[in-house]
Amino acid sequence: MSEKTQTMDKPIIGITTGDLNGVGMELIIKTFSDNRMLDFCTPVVFASNKVVNYYRRIITEHNMVFTSTKDLTKLNPKQVNIFNCWDEEVPVQPGVLTDTGGKYAIRSLMVAAQCLKDGQLHGLVTAPLHKSNTQLPDFPYTGHTPFLKEKFGAKDVLMLLYNDQLKVALATEHIPVAKVAGAITKELILSKLQILRETLVRDFGIDKPKIAVLGLNPHAGDDGHIGTEEGTILKPVIEQQQQQGHLVYGPYSADGFFARHGYQAFHAVLAMYHDQGLIPFKTLAGGTGVNYTAGLSVVRTSPDHGTAFDIAGKNLADPTSFREAVFQAVALLRQRAEYAAATANPLRRGKMEKEREES
Repeated sequence: MSEKTQTMDKPIIGITTGDLNGVGMELIIKTFSDNRMLDFCTPVVFASNKVVNYYRRIITEHNMVFTSTKDLTKLNPKQVNIFNCWDEEVPVQPGVLTDTGGKYAIRSLMVAAQCLKDGQLHGLVTAPLHKSNTQLPDFPYTGHTPFLKEKFGAKDVLMLLYNDQLKVALATEHIPVAKVAGAITKELILSKLQILRETLVRDFGIDKPKIAVLGLNPHAGDDGHIGTEEGTILKPVIEQQQQQGHLVYGPYSADGFFARHGYQAFHAVLAMYHDQGLIPFKTLAGGTGVNYTAGLSVVRTSPDHGTAFDIAGKNLADPTSFREAVFQAVALLRQRAEYAAATANPLRRGKMEKEREES
């Protein structure tokens, strides 16, 4: 076993707080109050002791044992490590959208991302932000994904939500529906398909991924009667991919594709816009989904939901998706390490491919 693979047996995972007034800290406390989580990773929460203790007083039945640090070279592997990003008193108002909640969420994210870039962390799990209070002079981004894309110098990235049954990627993300059609180009679809294919191979161990592409219009354009994007953009790209030997099919009418469980015949699905992909995904996933930013040089996951202000501070948040995001960050890191070791050794790579074919 290589040194890198050994390190991935218990990686250091950075955890951001998300909006201080959302459910992020509650999810963190509920997840890591189970000491068995420390068998999988060494968590580092980027926050402050004061914010952590505020929420510990609300969630009294969950006892998360933690230690404070300002030095990532001196972590306690048997406890949750709180990396204090600020020392000042910060007003916490669960369920209320405030500028303060967004400001310190961004501080948590920016400090954690820098530590990840510096190699002090192995991976990152982010709690939810709210777009209304995070547009700051030093954070001109609509959310985590565009920030991380620029931070780590990625040419393009892909929003991928998945669980054990289904993987759904988005060609476009958080843009108005009125702008979706104009954003769909051959270049965009080619880029997203390339990232999706590469991440399925490298991060999920699928050697020959089979990908479904959904149409943009109802009934996938109905032969041009309800839109032309399928015929002028999607079909030519799909045909080009097939000529190059890739298993890419479609475009499929989204409603029938999901209603008839068409996704079960594919390793992943590329949806054209946010709700087209995420409404069926979240319906089928039932709170077990994870959001993964594919295309980055690093691993970042998050739960598949938002700040949930309506239940924040009420001890009602379900940590299932957040806990799964932590598990998946660890799993992705291990798979990447295994893939890197295998590709560096052609004989081992051939053995892995043979084992997958036989299974």
